[in-house]
Amino acid sequence: MEDYLALQEQLNLKEGIPYTPDWSAGADFLQLIVDYCLRAGPSLILECGSGLTTLMLARCCQMNGHGRVVSLEDGAEYAANTQTYIDRYRLGRRASVIHAPLQKVMLNGVDYVWYTAQDIPEQPVDMLIVDGPSGFIQKNSRYPALPVLYSRLSYGCRIFLDDAARPDEQEILALWQTGYPDATQEYHETSRGCSILTINRIS
Repeated sequence: MEDYLALQEQLNLKEGIPYTPDWSAGADFLQLIVDYCLRAGPSLILECGSGLTTLMLARCCQMNGHGRVVSLEDGAEYAANTQTYIDRYRLGRRASVIHAPLQKVMLNGVDYVWYTAQDIPEQPVDMLIVDGPSGFIQKNSRYPALPVLYSRLSYGCRIFLDDAARPDEQEILALWQTGYPDATQEYHETSRGCSILTINRIS
C-alpha cells in the first residue's frame, strides 16, 4: 500500500480513495498516467473502466487548471461508487462517469461486446486509458477500444493499455499495430505490464 499512499499524498486525496485489491489499477500504472497527465495537460481524457484512475486523473486536471475525464463504466454499481468519490472531492467539473452497458459490436467479422458509446463527447480525445471491459467477458475483450474510438483520437493521443503483459493484451497489441501502423508503441515493465501507444496520423 505504500505506493498508493504516496500517490494519495501527492494528489492531496486525504478523504480516502476507491481502492479495491482485486480491481484497482496497480500503483505503478497509476503513477505513469498521473505523471503524464500532469506533464501533458490533456484537454479530454477518456477511460474504458472507472475507479481509482478516474479520481486521480480528475485531481490532476484540477491541479492543471485544465481538462476533464470521461469514464465509461458498464457496471451501474461501480459507476455510482466512482461518482461518490468525484462528488466527495468536488471534482464534478473535472470528471463524469457514464453508465455505458455493454452491447454487441462487429469488428472485422468478429462479434464483441463493448461499451455503449453514444454519450462520448464530440471533442478530440487526447489521452485514452484502456482498463476495461473485464478480460473474462470474452477473448481480446479490450480490442474494440481502438477501432471504435480511432476517429475521435487527436494527433499525438496517448493510449495507455493496462495489463499488457497478459496473452490477450499482447494479441490485442499485435492486432492494433497491424490495423493502425501509424501508432507507435512503447512497453513499460510495470507489475502488470503497460503499453503506451501514440497516434501519429497526419489527418
